[in-house]
Amino acid sequence: MIKIEKLQEYYKQDRVIISIHAQERLRQRGIKQKDIKNCIATGEIIEQYPDDFPFPSCLIFGYTINNKILHVVASDEGTISRIITAYFPDNDKFENDFKTRKER
Repeated sequence: MIKIEKLQEYYKQDRVIISIHAQERLRQRGIKQKDIKNCIATGEIIEQYPDDFPFPSCLIFGYTINNKILHVVASDEGTISRIITAYFPDNDKFENDFKTRKER
């Protein structure tokens, strides 16, 4: 299981990579790198994806620097973290707390 404290430590040590996919999505969605950093610094892991390939990843619930709710998907690769994507969650897929995924 990925621990949020480990991801926070990677940020403190400047050991975070933002994937090409994530860079494009961040640009499209108007999300800044400082928003990602704030989300991880103050956030919590709400879903774990231990079987993701090539590395386990997780979904982080947190806030942008302007206090908007943000979700970040990040991996723990042992010595670094990779930001896979980030988005502003909506009520179509999440309950009102934006932490609980709606049943299909």
